[in-house]
Amino acid sequence: MNLMTALARLLIFPGLLFAVPAAWFFLWVERKAVALMQERIGPPFMQPFFDFVKLLAKNTPPRRGIGGMLMRAWPLIAVSGAAGAVGLLPVLPSSGGFEGDLILLLALLELPSMCIIAAGFSSRSIFGEIGSAREAALSVSYNIVFLLAILSVASSQHTFRLETLASMPDSPLRWLGIVAILVCLPAKLHINPFSLPNAEQEIYAGPMTEYAGPELAMWELAHGLEWVAGAGLVATLVAPHIGKGWLAAALFIALSLVMVLLLSTLAAATARLAIDTTVRFYWQCTLIFAVLAISSALFMRFRS
Repeated sequence: MNLMTALARLLIFPGLLFAVPAAWFFLWVERKAVALMQERIGPPFMQPFFDFVKLLAKNTPPRRGIGGMLMRAWPLIAVSGAAGAVGLLPVLPSSGGFEGDLILLLALLELPSMCIIAAGFSSRSIFGEIGSAREAALSVSYNIVFLLAILSVASSQHTFRLETLASMPDSPLRWLGIVAILVCLPAKLHINPFSLPNAEQEIYAGPMTEYAGPELAMWELAHGLEWVAGAGLVATLVAPHIGKGWLAAALFIALSLVMVLLLSTLAAATARLAIDTTVRFYWQCTLIFAVLAISSALFMRFRS
């Protein structure tokens, strides 16, 4: 992949020029879908954008020393990581890529969660520290399933290149990986039944309790970009390179929107689980998926 192609993917499509409006749109779809299922009106179409602009215009509480610098840095790092993950998605056919870009994608997808954990402890708030501790426990639990899903799919194709994985033929491991990723997305996006780190009824806003103004706006943007990256990853695996040009882009957007609606429906239909129940759930999923992945790999090996 040459420099111009890399810049186009990062800055235009599926990068920032597409990802930022899509982040606000997906946040609106999530809130609107949940509201309609709860028989409420919900927010107007432009509300996530208005909220972002309103937060940018507010003042940030004065913070001194290295702690204040870190609290300002974490949301910017989270936005950069989520935007970089979106830019790596192999949406268009022959969109380039490089050997090992899957490993970089996994690192960028995890960066916002790591920043949330660090932000809560940097805030010196009891609510922020509790939320960060919950985020850390949750992250360790679901990431085992998430990484196992991605690595099993990659090992079956003997490559860590995203474009090769996105164009692989249908196989049991491919669909097992998609199901495992879908199971992990609610926890990664902090929605019910795994909205433990930001449980408003228990710990206010969790790690975000001490944030306000432009810093909180950046956290909201990072959350929206996580929606785009997570839903987009599933979309590229479900329908690899169907169509060309604008058709492939339209299919990617449509499938991502379907993922957002499905996850929003799950969030509206479920209640928040306790931390011990959540950890136990993901450890059980890890064992089940590991057995299924190994069985599928052996089946494919003997079949070939």
